[in-house]
Amino acid sequence: MREIVLDTETTGLNPLGGDRIVEIGCVELVNHLATGRVYHQYVNPERDMPDGAFAVHGLSEEFLSEHPVFADIADDFLEFVGTDTLVIHNAQFDMGFINAELARMDRPALPMEQATDTVAMARKKFPGAQASLDALCRRFQIDNSERTKHGALLDSELLAEVYLELIGGRQPDLELASELRSGAQSTETETADNTSSARPPRPHAASADENAAHEKFLGRLNNPIWQEQT
Repeated sequence: MREIVLDTETTGLNPLGGDRIVEIGCVELVNHLATGRVYHQYVNPERDMPDGAFAVHGLSEEFLSEHPVFADIADDFLEFVGTDTLVIHNAQFDMGFINAELARMDRPALPMEQATDTVAMARKKFPGAQASLDALCRRFQIDNSERTKHGALLDSELLAEVYLELIGGRQPDLELASELRSGAQSTETETADNTSSARPPRPHAASADENAAHEKFLGRLNNPIWQEQT
């Protein structure tokens, strides 16, 4: 099962009002394991960079002007993601920007059904709790100390770890397997030790009163099976 964890950085919040994508980061998962394959691309938005957006991701108009426009990278991007599930934090936002860029090229939109929204997953699993990427990293003790600015690839890598925790995580399973193995080894050790240093059986004999009580009890039985003739 192939999944693509995806994040974008943009010039603002409104893809239909002129805001554009400036960075795309993707991490490939196969059977919930990172394969090491990533897609990362800075994108020339063909417009200025608002101060508010620059404060978030630190990507300047001058820096981005040296990178390709979305139309030049669209084929490579679409080939990488294919038709596999896209794991996105606030999928409506990123899918809106991607599809706005595709619409400018008269290309088909990516269907929303292709996306899994980790914000919705987090809110369902932890009702009332913060669902930001930073909050989820803190909850799952994922190191996000390098996230001084938003960056599409770094955020995708962090989101991949968060996503695996939201679906149950791998580490608890590994710890359980380790505990089971350790428990089995301990039992084997204890059994071996008990065999080598087993205590001798403790002698026990019924008292005269116990024997008399037993005979009295047997006398009350009618035709006990052990007295039948074979």
